[in-house]
Amino acid sequence: MPRKTKAGKIKLKTHKATSKRFRLTGAGVLVRTKGGKSHLRRRTSKRTKALLPEMITVKGENIIKRVRRLAPSMKAG
Repeated sequence: MPRKTKAGKIKLKTHKATSKRFRLTGAGVLVRTKGGKSHLRRRTSKRTKALLPEMITVKGENIIKRVRRLAPSMKAG
């Protein structure tokens, strides 16, 4: 017996790597973390290491569009 097909739109899935790398602020601004925090940090200066936890606003319009497409259900917070 054939299965019944579901009516309606296909459910969009979130690209998990994108949702882990980017966040939306309360004002709707897209921010990202800096790379290079995991290992091989002995050579870097203390000042550089201290600046690593900062979040950077994403400024490229094409990147913002791509992130919104990959993670359509991304919410602020």
